[in-house]
Amino acid sequence: MQSIDHSAWIAASAELYGKITVAADASIWPHCVIRAECQEVRIGRMSNLQDFVMIHVGYDDPTLIGDRCSITHHATIHGATIEDDCLIGIGAVVMDRAVLGSGSILAPGAVVTEGTVIPPGSIVAGVPGKVIRERDSSDQNRLNAHIYHRNAQAYRRGHHRAWDGPEFKAWVARKTRELESGG
Repeated sequence: MQSIDHSAWIAASAELYGKITVAADASIWPHCVIRAECQEVRIGRMSNLQDFVMIHVGYDDPTLIGDRCSITHHATIHGATIEDDCLIGIGAVVMDRAVLGSGSILAPGAVVTEGTVIPPGSIVAGVPGKVIRERDSSDQNRLNAHIYHRNAQAYRRGHHRAWDGPEFKAWVARKTRELESGG
């Protein structure tokens, strides 16, 4: 029932159960758990689920994560939709039927409660999560996704210091310019 693109990188300690689709160039990091006993989980292209992320479905709700999203350490997504180019902060929670609009950032520790719809280009913080600012963070969030994609490629080769040194800093500068110019 799993469909994992050959270009995706999945850490050996990640645990995936049930109907799960992982798109091209996505990465699933150590100790991430994805469970889909009912419904389904879809992880979009070049999205990353970082260490200790928990992804689960609701009884009636799939979990859908768009393209170029970063779901950071210890976050939980449960039966919700995360649209393209979003960043979910460390320890944040998104509950059933919630939708986080494209280009948004969810602050560390924030909780988006059941059924909440966050418009695109929002910065959300608090418990319960509230929009504190409107700003399309797509470019910034895409850069983070590209950095994690590059890191996953390095991990696939057994190289665990991909963010070190002047070559990495030059690459980030080039990628930043590329994204800012619409690339």
